Amino acid sequence: MHIDLPEKLYYSIGEVAKAFDVNASLLRFWEKEFDVLQPKKNAKGTRKFTPADIKNLELIYHLVKERGFTLEGAKIHLKEGKKEILSNFDIIRKLESVKAQLLEVKGSL
Repeated sequence: MHIDLPEKLYYSIGEVAKAFDVNASLLRFWEKEFDVLQPKKNAKGTRKFTPADIKNLELIYHLVKERGFTLEGAKIHLKEGKKEILSNFDIIRKLESVKAQLLEVKGSL
């Protein structure tokens, strides 16, 4: 899944939910379940996600939604092999972006 978000310091929960095509309630639930997600909250409780949070969300989304892990399985997988997961996930993400660019070129021909 390719996420299109503009380069910003902070993203609102609505922007992130729209980019991932999930409900905001799912993001709030994942925030409680996964320790790696720590969005900033202001005095009113509004969540602001940093680019690091977005990267962690992409990884969680990949494990849970795309690969079919349970939440407990994803937690264990994140704790055990974080480096290995990140390198594989980065490779997959780069290949997907290359595929999208190639499809765009094919469509323009």
